Amino acid sequence: RITHLPTGIVVQCQDERSQFQNKQKALKILKAKLYQLELQKLEEKRKQYEGEKTEIGWGHQIRSYVFTPYQLVKDLRTGYEETQVDRVMDGEIDGFIEAYLKWWASKNKNKEGQKSGV
Repeated sequence: RITHLPTGIVVQCQDERSQFQNKQKALKILKAKLYQLELQKLEEKRKQYEGEKTEIGWGHQIRSYVFTPYQLVKDLRTGYEETQVDRVMDGEIDGFIEAYLKWWASKNKNKEGQKSGV
């Protein structure tokens, strides 16, 4: 019997007559279980990141750009607005990044509160 202390996974093998062979087989099984556990963690992390993605289509945009009759760029998730469209088009998007980070942090804070029952 082999126990992986950090995870508490226990593997037992009594297929072979030799204790050494049983131990080797149990180690292989333990490695496979740990590998499967790691794959599950990676899959959960991937799903978490993909959960933020939205459908690609009309009405699912992140930002709207208005050039005429007035100039405005608005982030539809955060509500952040910039009236100088030329600056945004030149790559000055720091305001949008800061607004998104604040929005994302508050969204995750709300999720944590819901999980803990607050």
